[in-house]
Amino acid sequence: MTSAATLDAAGPAGSGPGSTGELVFSAWSAVSPFGTGAEAYSAGLRSATSAVGALDPEAYPGPYERAGLVDGFSAAAALGKKGTRTMDRVTALAVSTVGELLERCGSGLLERPERVGLVLGTGSGSVQSIMDFTRDSLTGDRPYLVDPARFPNTVMNRAAGQSAIWHGIKGPNTTIAGGWLTGLLALGYAARLHRGGHCDRVLCGAAEEFSVQRAWLEWHAAEEAARPPLGEGGAAWLLEPGDEARAAGREPLARLLTTRFRAYHRPQDAGPALTECVRGALAEAGVSGGAVRLVAPLGAPGEEYAVLRALPAGSDPEWIRCRPLLGDASAAATGFQLAAVLAAAGDGRPAAGELSLVTGIDRDGTVGCAVLAR
Repeated sequence: MTSAATLDAAGPAGSGPGSTGELVFSAWSAVSPFGTGAEAYSAGLRSATSAVGALDPEAYPGPYERAGLVDGFSAAAALGKKGTRTMDRVTALAVSTVGELLERCGSGLLERPERVGLVLGTGSGSVQSIMDFTRDSLTGDRPYLVDPARFPNTVMNRAAGQSAIWHGIKGPNTTIAGGWLTGLLALGYAARLHRGGHCDRVLCGAAEEFSVQRAWLEWHAAEEAARPPLGEGGAAWLLEPGDEARAAGREPLARLLTTRFRAYHRPQDAGPALTECVRGALAEAGVSGGAVRLVAPLGAPGEEYAVLRALPAGSDPEWIRCRPLLGDASAAATGFQLAAVLAAAGDGRPAAGELSLVTGIDRDGTVGCAVLAR
């Protein structure tokens, strides 16, 4: 891997053999520490009040004292008791988030379920399920005396597959895992899926759970000075051609212009890599950095400075900072950032013709961004 090498550029959204015009975000939803649904998420962002709270040390005997949890959430409470006995938390969060989105889209969206794709971002699936199942195989009287109904929870695509089965989505089904950039990577993949003609519209998003097992992994992965409280939840949105969205009565919130990703080799190269990534994305989309009015950064050190270096001198965009309000949502982090931009679009920000940026620097050597236009 070479420093600042281009990993991927999704290209101008809506171009290619499967395209029928501009690719737009026409609906979105979230299940977050602010509550369930787009309205709760939007209200939480507007209040700018942190949803991070103290953890019960008996329920969560891990290294973190605070976290952003989806209060009172459980698979049975959110989805009912039928079919949820063995469903783990990240799967339930994903199924609930996709369900909230489908409810906002209306029943007509799945008239041709085989032409609707689903791209879902995740970490490693459920770390808790993987560790619990492995422990049971080691501590039981016999290695094979484990609950077979819980084995599906140990595979990475469990959440995406269960979401499709639960809601009757029969088009392409893809799981994406890419650390903090997972939401952006899922967005880029969804755009390529549509551009290739594999589906007419795509449900796309990311989900992450909080667990003691994940908390310990995150604690050891982070430097001592960089251990923000963890968060959890899911965010999802609908991508479809603008003309089809309008025909279905869904007013586009924003147009996806492009996504772009680069790699860096040394920590000090991360900022310059993101600067070049943003510059390349703006150039590829054929737009001016002077039109950027809204930026939703992940919150990595030096990230905002790197973004400003990619914009014209004197640029003063509005910043939406999700991590201080929600905690570090890991695989769902950039998904929440995208949802924040869509929430702002619903409030009329930025103005028509202006741009929004979603950016991120991952600690494992990648940077990425998405460019959206009103």
